[in-house]
Amino acid sequence: MPEFEKRWARYARPVHSSWRMDETSVSVRGGARYLYRAVDKYGKTVDSLLCADRSESSARAFFAKALETHNPRWPRKLNLDGNTASHRALRLLRQENPGWAVVVRSRRYLNNIVEQDHRAIKRRCAPMLALKSFRTAAVTLAGVELAHRIRKRQFSFGLRGPRRFSSLKHLWAYGLGLLPRSIDARPRWRRPTATAPELTGLVAC
Repeated sequence: MPEFEKRWARYARPVHSSWRMDETSVSVRGGARYLYRAVDKYGKTVDSLLCADRSESSARAFFAKALETHNPRWPRKLNLDGNTASHRALRLLRQENPGWAVVVRSRRYLNNIVEQDHRAIKRRCAPMLALKSFRTAAVTLAGVELAHRIRKRQFSFGLRGPRRFSSLKHLWAYGLGLLPRSIDARPRWRRPTATAPELTGLVAC
């Protein structure tokens, strides 16, 4: 899955500078693990990371991954939940990067958008019951997140890419380079060619 994410990253659209971060529990081998997720103010997925717990190190690992993915477009506003470990982790990151000016908020209603977005991931994981290992859970959830971003149109292929109404299967194949670029190009306007009688008339003149 890291290879897939690397290929799709070439087409990723930038997200807004106002992020909402939250974590949701996922059952792995009968125990609770935590999927850290962030979306922007418009509901576009920023990043995600499966962690073993809700500790400061877990929150810091998620922030570091998200910032590296979107470097140098770091967030200017960040809304967190009430987990004190997340606030401490963010405080340490700001101390390490003094030039990073971010407004930290903890308003519950602002996180409604990311809590609603959790449902799409949990709905997909519900039929799986419980994932068998942490590694397979991390890979599976990364794939679910990537498919969710594709559905939310967070990737741009340019004028020669697939159209907006293309199927998820078609977009997936195009993003991974499994389809020739030429067959997916948008139709272009062409000057109509002359018919046989028209050509004859031109020769006669």
